[in-house]
Amino acid sequence: MTRTFLAVLWRDVFTTTRRPTPFLVQVIVQPLLLFFVFGKVLGEAGYTRGDFGATLLPGVMALNALLVSLQNTAMPLIMDFSWSGEIEDRLLAPLPGPLVAVAKVAFGTLCGLFAGLVMAPIGFLVLDTAGWPLTAWPGVLFILLLGSATGAGIGLMLGTVVSPDRISVTFSLVLAPLTFTGSVQYPWSSLGHVRWFQVISTVNPLTYVSEGLRAVTLPGLSSIPLWTDTLVLLFAAVVAVAIGIRGFMSRALG
Repeated sequence: MTRTFLAVLWRDVFTTTRRPTPFLVQVIVQPLLLFFVFGKVLGEAGYTRGDFGATLLPGVMALNALLVSLQNTAMPLIMDFSWSGEIEDRLLAPLPGPLVAVAKVAFGTLCGLFAGLVMAPIGFLVLDTAGWPLTAWPGVLFILLLGSATGAGIGLMLGTVVSPDRISVTFSLVLAPLTFTGSVQYPWSSLGHVRWFQVISTVNPLTYVSEGLRAVTLPGLSSIPLWTDTLVLLFAAVVAVAIGIRGFMSRALG
């Protein structure tokens, strides 16, 4: 069963590596623009302080990890269940249906982890910020892994629960709020004077990825304890994957 699971997972990985350009464009272009506009342009225009780049980098890494994992789980599922019919081939594999869904989540998680990590050297270069100590990297990998798994779980849920003809509207209603309430461009603690928006940010899982990365790379800046970030992301990932697997099996058997 393990070999079959890995074979199903490898099929998605191999397909992506055969056509890397669309994936790399998805991973690099938007966060690179965020670095350039928020970190460079606004800084030189005097609208941000000198240490803003160090605050922005963990947020953009978190955003990229969660959104890329979400999109690379949801969109293939929508295509598989609607017009390509490829999901039928996967369901014929000697593998329980729920594990086929888990393989989709695992692929999305790998995509998100890569998307988050690749932003680190780009951010160091564009934002002209100092690199992080080696002791911070295990925590960075751990939080990015949890954030990517959460994004992939949400993608599984959206890709199976939402009908294909409504997915564009759903993405518009989900992605924008996730992006702008996830403490990407600012620490969560800085919202103390905008309490209502701070409360809204509290229910966004992206906030805990952003703040978790700040907790391990910029000690003292994040006011949310790392253990809280970890527990919230674990809970969000488990709930999203459980709902997604249920929706997957309903679509697969329906």
